Amino acid sequence: MFTRLIPILLLWLISTVVHAVSYRATIEDSNWELESSIFVCRLSHEIPSFGRAVFEHEAGENVHFLLDPTEKGHFAKGAMLVSEAPPWRPGLLTKAIGPVKAVKSGKLDVKTDYAKAMLAALHKGLMPTFTTETWYGTPEYLRVSVSAVNFRNAYNDYVGCVAQLLPVNYRQVARTAVLFPPGEWRLSDSTRERLDLIILYIKNDNSVQSVYVDGHSDSAGRRLANRDLSKKRAEVVTDYFVKNGLSDDMVTTRYHGERYPVVPNTTKDNRARNRRVTIRLEKE
Repeated sequence: MFTRLIPILLLWLISTVVHAVSYRATIEDSNWELESSIFVCRLSHEIPSFGRAVFEHEAGENVHFLLDPTEKGHFAKGAMLVSEAPPWRPGLLTKAIGPVKAVKSGKLDVKTDYAKAMLAALHKGLMPTFTTETWYGTPEYLRVSVSAVNFRNAYNDYVGCVAQLLPVNYRQVARTAVLFPPGEWRLSDSTRERLDLIILYIKNDNSVQSVYVDGHSDSAGRRLANRDLSKKRAEVVTDYFVKNGLSDDMVTTRYHGERYPVVPNTTKDNRARNRRVTIRLEKE
């Protein structure tokens, strides 16, 4: 680990010695804004003349950080991320957080562990700082710092927002498959827990207009019996939805027997995957 960080630290040290172009908000300009809902919490900070810094915590996910420059070519080679003291707190040690790669959009997307380290640094009054070795193709280094000024009050509101996020987001429930043992159509405890999450999400997102429930079976046994089994599986899921508060009008129930396997019914594991009910949500 130490060996891997040596060239990274050298990059940061060189950038402090040679001329570097630096961007950060002044004390007067430093401001943090919170966008809050049960679906996502975004804590953002404007970096004058450069772009925007955003901590994003989506329901059902972990926090990550985006550094979004107005001009997208700055971080083609990625950047080194450290936490360092602001100019008015000299003497504090700079700590390496790690290297960050750019994504295709030209943004820096900082994953959960590093994003949490950034939040901790900001809470301590330190500046997470990104350094890259070229600025507009010149040999000058580029340094972009995220200011901790006025951070703590906004962070307290952010923590409150995270506490009330839903446990899942739309992507996690929009396409769901629940599985059944051979010959069974009754709901297991784990299946009920999964359906409860779907119900909770639908009740909180008015843009979900339709729910499609499709029952399936494997190919073991007679075709008509498999069709009846897939019908029972679909209906027990629909009944659970309606009994727990979803409108009967929004749920469409269908059953297909063994007609649409997701994998060939050639092995025990494959047949287990085909004994399923799929649930699909559609927004307006």
